[in-house]
Amino acid sequence: MRALISIAVLGLLAVPAMAAELPQWAYPVAPPAGPPPDNTVQKTLPGSTKSYTAAQINDRFGPPDWYPEDHPAMPEVVAQGKKPNALACDLCHLTNGAGHPESAGVSGLPVAYILRQMEEFKSGARKGMRAPIMAQIAKALTDEETKAAAEYFASIKFPQFYKVIETDMAPKSYVGAGAMRFAAKEGGTEPISNRIIEIPADEERTEARDPRANHIAYVPTGSLQKGEMIVTTGAGGKTITCAICHGAELKGLGEVPAIVGRSPEYIYRQLNDIKIGARTGAWVPLMKAVVANLTDEDMVAISAYLVSKAP
Repeated sequence: MRALISIAVLGLLAVPAMAAELPQWAYPVAPPAGPPPDNTVQKTLPGSTKSYTAAQINDRFGPPDWYPEDHPAMPEVVAQGKKPNALACDLCHLTNGAGHPESAGVSGLPVAYILRQMEEFKSGARKGMRAPIMAQIAKALTDEETKAAAEYFASIKFPQFYKVIETDMAPKSYVGAGAMRFAAKEGGTEPISNRIIEIPADEERTEARDPRANHIAYVPTGSLQKGEMIVTTGAGGKTITCAICHGAELKGLGEVPAIVGRSPEYIYRQLNDIKIGARTGAWVPLMKAVVANLTDEDMVAISAYLVSKAP
């Protein structure tokens, strides 16, 4: 039984019309929902005293907290959400805010940045892959609840979440429940081409919403060097160096977010969304000029390089 099924049931994933126009590797669409998750077998994880059934793991208003010792006390809106329209924040973003490739990694982001994104979801300025459900959640929360969630995630350091592997051949994979990519059961490899393939290092732990579980990012051979050149030099005027706005170590500057160590699939998606106009908002015009001349290969390389750097 696949975990993360609740997200697929809600239809919170990429709009099918978008999928025909955008690269499927970066805008995954979940398959039709399967049978309800099991509510009898208790699952455990190493280092945790907790146990949960698959149904509890996928509870939209009370997902698991495997390691409460790892994080500060969660605000109610993070741990349980607010029925009927605001799902628990940790359902998708996990208790440590690391998220998964189909969602955002939000830990360590500035409070002001998170609040601005929630306002832009609410206003419709952000129209990307998760925008419909995020708009629903943003509209359901009070300013105080939104601020509490923002302060919680901002207080947590983003974890070392990814192992990066440059390769010409990536594991064969498929998009499963929750719009997450998994290694194919039959094994095998296929050309990576101009893609980034993110899969769980331990599928069962990731499906259980284990915040300590890691992911592997397979990136095209040579993309790290190319990405470094673009990020650090601006590629001879094609764009500008990322450090100008994101800080010398790309770990954020004031209200500008950190961009290192996070999902390359997500980073690519944001760059592309800004380029094609799917993401707008108060500060986006600054990024619009940055991405205007970038090719698809450039954005893949940038995303690959950024995830290779320590958060």
